Amino acid sequence: MIGYQTTRELNAARAKYRGEIIPKPALTIMDAVTSRLAASNLAARAHKIGDAAPDFILPDVQGEPVRLRALLDQGPVVVVFYRGGWCPYCNLHLRGFQRRLQEFRELGATVVAISPQLPDNSLSTREKDELTFPVLSDVGNKVARQFGIVFKLSDELVELYRKSGHALEDFNGADGSRELPVPATFLLDGEGTIRLAQVNVDYTRRIDPDDVIEVLKTMKTTV
Repeated sequence: MIGYQTTRELNAARAKYRGEIIPKPALTIMDAVTSRLAASNLAARAHKIGDAAPDFILPDVQGEPVRLRALLDQGPVVVVFYRGGWCPYCNLHLRGFQRRLQEFRELGATVVAISPQLPDNSLSTREKDELTFPVLSDVGNKVARQFGIVFKLSDELVELYRKSGHALEDFNGADGSRELPVPATFLLDGEGTIRLAQVNVDYTRRIDPDDVIEVLKTMKTTV
């Protein structure tokens, strides 16, 4: 397979974590949540291609406000919602966008990553993954809720994360201790219209940055 390095890395991580690292009782809890999300049709209710993306202002890792509309004035924007820096799949996905960031920039696009983490934890994610694009904090999932991608965690899952060293109140604050966004990627044109939307109720699956680039190239040739 030429390209699609991020997909290969995600698939390898999925095989390793599910086959070697995560105990079967924990997998049962996680898989039950994924099944419930699939049955809830959350992905079908989320923002779709052709919808207008809601404008937002969120703080970056220095606490400086970043407004979507200001980014759109410069061209297309790729908005990547991730669960948090504690999630290995999120880290792989974000690194994939960093790896292809120069190509995104050459196509006139800005990449931003959004999670419910507190700014200090977003800073840790940016430093750990060596990201040079904006990493924003959506404390309380206010913006993720506008995009229609927030779900409530079961008591079992909250406790499982806590026992695994991922207590969400530590990462997200009290307002984000019971909810998460499902991983989602939206490509917006300069008008703020969604041109690509990928919402993943299975947290181990993500759109490859290569696919986003291909849509961007198509947008550029049709302008």
